Amino acid sequence: MTSHALLHASTFAAAAHSTQVRKNVARTPYINHPLQVAFLISSSLPSESVPIEVLQAAILHDTVEDTAVTLDEIEKTFGARVRRIVDEVSDDKGKNKQERKQAQIDHAPHVSVDAKLADKLANLTDLTTDVPVGWTTERVQEYFVWAKRVTDGCKDANPTLAKQLEELYLSATFVHDGKTHKCHPGYGGGPPPPPSA
Repeated sequence: MTSHALLHASTFAAAAHSTQVRKNVARTPYINHPLQVAFLISSSLPSESVPIEVLQAAILHDTVEDTAVTLDEIEKTFGARVRRIVDEVSDDKGKNKQERKQAQIDHAPHVSVDAKLADKLANLTDLTTDVPVGWTTERVQEYFVWAKRVTDGCKDANPTLAKQLEELYLSATFVHDGKTHKCHPGYGGGPPPPPSA
């Protein structure tokens, strides 16, 4: 039954994200991201301690925020617990970008922590290998600075994911315009990046 539940969520998410790609140069199919988030959660905890609904929600976590899928649809198809987790980790598109970013910092300690940490870990890891088209060096570094503020609010809930995030914040680099840059220059040495205008 567990495998059926995960395949159901995967099939649903794949259909919802079927026309979407990541913003990187490789234009990776979007579905790779939520599958990676679920994998990171599963890998970070003993298998018997990960509720199937948490993994389903990880796979579905961007469907409401980034597609036409509704929370009611999620609940009807996967149940109230999956709906609650998806809702907790979805940005409120009624707010502007800065309000949404601040809300993630404010709400991080109160949401489905495994999904939040794994989502950030997947996004940050991607930034170290394939910078999105149109992003500047400063934007990548600002994303790392902001992500750390989000994950600092909930890192104690999953030590394995927190350790992987800490390693990225301390030493991760990325290549942009032929130069190697520290992802979080203000952490573990170096000045913080200037705020964007």
